Amino acid sequence: MPSRVYLDWNATTPLRPEARAAMVAAFDLIGNPSSVHAEGRQARRLVEEARVTLAAAVGALPRNVIFTSAGTEANALALSPGLRGPSGGPVERLLVSAVEHASVLAGGRFPADKVGHIRVTRAGVVDLDHLRALLKDGPPALVSIMAANNETGALQPVAEAARIVHEAGGLLHIDAIQALGKIPFNINAVGADLATFSAHKIGGPKGIGALVVAEGLAGLEPVLRGGGQELNRRAGTENVAGIAGFGAAVKVALQAFPEDAKRMASLRDRLENGIRAIAGATIFSDDTERLPNTILFTAPGLKAETAVIGFDLEGIAVSSGSACSSGKVQPSHVLSAMGFDPAVAQGAVRLSLGWSTEPDDINRALEAWRKLGNTLLRD
Repeated sequence: MPSRVYLDWNATTPLRPEARAAMVAAFDLIGNPSSVHAEGRQARRLVEEARVTLAAAVGALPRNVIFTSAGTEANALALSPGLRGPSGGPVERLLVSAVEHASVLAGGRFPADKVGHIRVTRAGVVDLDHLRALLKDGPPALVSIMAANNETGALQPVAEAARIVHEAGGLLHIDAIQALGKIPFNINAVGADLATFSAHKIGGPKGIGALVVAEGLAGLEPVLRGGGQELNRRAGTENVAGIAGFGAAVKVALQAFPEDAKRMASLRDRLENGIRAIAGATIFSDDTERLPNTILFTAPGLKAETAVIGFDLEGIAVSSGSACSSGKVQPSHVLSAMGFDPAVAQGAVRLSLGWSTEPDDINRALEAWRKLGNTLLRD
């Protein structure tokens, strides 16, 4: 029986051997990283080495890296009404793009009546004119825009957004979880005030993320209180093994970039061409810059739930979009925000590639799609 083909890398990635080895070594340490004895210092060293690694990878200072339980917690920590912008006063409202991850759309610690939404274009790109208008119509705001969309792969104009936001006296948070290791990202180069990351999107373990803040950011209030860990910004004993695995994954991902990105883009383009050849398939956000590994597509009459099951039975793991909906196939809020009819959104299927995707994986995925297209789309 042939091995399965995994094309759901945007949901999660395989654990890199280097990350696994780092975690196994960390499991053998018995010390609490907050303890001052030798055992504690050994654990602390692993945490701080990973902090330095991630900081260097994204252009930040190590003291501005805060480890969390996941990207979702990092987003919740970032979306804080206490943050102070360039004017020195606190941000009083939150503006998020309509295609953000659910953990950002939830608004963090902002009251619901203080959260506004920024429109996106038909290509899934943030409407900067609408952002300007929203910023003019109210007090200083924290703005949250993802670097790259997890469903369509569309890249957002985050550097230009940062300039607009700062001119209005606000702050910019970037969800960079899908960006790290796939496209260049430097917190200073894009002008972000806060950025969030997740280990399991780059070959690290599940259950560990990070919030990185720009030097000088003030007013960040902890979500979890009761301990002085993470420089008093996130209480709770650090997940030493997870953090060590995160650091190891970052090292490998950055060493392999941009060669991995170039190879994935080539495979993605071949996969797209094959998908388009069947039943008039549509690729979303294909008229804008995208991640090198992501395809979101549909075809007339296609139902995502049926297609995902059909691919699975052919030995191909794909997704209907975001993997953060309790395993349920639901219409994409991203496509709805882009202006597509609900019937179209219900038929969207996502394929996402990774560093170990091979040409034969693409061949098998296209063969599966040919079978499914002939069966599912037949009148």
